[in-house]
This record gives sequence, C-alpha cells and structure tokens, in this order.
Amino acid sequence: MNQPVASEAYAAQLRRLADLTARVREQRAEAHTWYDRQCAAADRAVADATEQVRRAEEELVAAREEQERVDAEVAHLWQQLRERLGAGRLGGPPAPANGGATDPVLLLSRARNLLERAGQPGELPGSVNPLLALCGVAGTVVAYALGAGARALGVGYGGDLAVGMPVLALVVTLLGPLVGLVPARVLADRRHAVLGPRPITVVLGVGLLTTALLLVLGP
Repeated sequence: MNQPVASEAYAAQLRRLADLTARVREQRAEAHTWYDRQCAAADRAVADATEQVRRAEEELVAAREEQERVDAEVAHLWQQLRERLGAGRLGGPPAPANGGATDPVLLLSRARNLLERAGQPGELPGSVNPLLALCGVAGTVVAYALGAGARALGVGYGGDLAVGMPVLALVVTLLGPLVGLVPARVLADRRHAVLGPRPITVVLGVGLLTTALLLVLGP
C-alpha cells in the first residue's frame, strides 16, 4: 500500500518542480526583457542628452560670435556718433539693457539707418535767405569792381585795350551772380547742407537784380 503512495508523491513533486522551473524561466526571461528595455531606454536618454549638449554648445558658440559682432558694431556706430557730436560730450558705449527681448541686430540696423540719415546733408533752411541774398550782392559787387578796374585799365592804356577791356569788363560784370555762389557754397558746407535749387535761385536772382541796378546807375 505504501509504494503507490510514495510513487504518486514523487510524481507530484516532479510536476511541482517542473512548474517552478518553468515559472522561474518565465520570470527570468521577463527580467532579461525588462533589463534590455531599460538599457535601451537609458541608451536613448544618453544619446538625447548628448545631442542636447551638442546643440547647446553650438548655440553658445553662435551666441558668442553674435555678441562679438554686436559689440564691434556698437563700437563702430558709437565712434561715428562721437565724431559727429564731439568726443567730449560722450563717454564710452552704453551698457546692454537688462531684460531686453528685442533682437540686437535689428536695433543696430535701425541705429545705423538713423546715423546714415543724420549724416546726409539737407537743404539750407529759409532762415538763411538773407545771407544768401547778401552772397549774391557781394559776388555782384566784386565782379562789378573788377569790371570797373578793367575799364579803367583800358582807358589808361588806350589803343586796343580801350576797345577790348570794356567788353571784358561787361562779361565779368555779368558773371557777378555766379560769383555769389562761391560764398553761398561755403555757407552751405559750414551748415552741412546742400546748395539746392532754392538757395541757388535766391543768390542768382539777387545777383541779377544787383547787376542790373549797377549797370543802370553806374557810369
């Protein structure tokens, strides 16, 4: 009676051992699978972190290069501003503003455009018209004086000079309004302006009027 019982118990133990072995094998396989997945995830995380570090380094290098370009452009524009306003009125370039979210390249472009427009000479204002008229009168008077001297020289020497000098004197006198453009140009240069059509018209108009008066009233 005992022999079959022992045989059945032994068979049950073998089945249990086989079940445990299969279960351990499954758990071990699951553990290996989990480990492989964790290793793959860790490798991906390391690769992603490495790529982020590489991009951050590239962005840092680009930011430093842009900072150097911006600093150089700021120094150049500030030097131009000092040359126009005077070095004594300005110190060094201003420090960067904290918390500025605007693109510095855009701001520098706007500042460069403003300096270029400020550096371009404008037209003389209407307030200098009296000075322009005075230039026309002065040029005409100088030309008329030279013409009078030429006529006197022709009269003094006589001969062919007595015939040619009056003609030369008339030509010089008629050029008087153009002579007035010389001091008018000097005035425009000092005011960093352009001698445009309006100032030229004022000088020539006053010069022609003065020339006509001198020719009518002169000997």
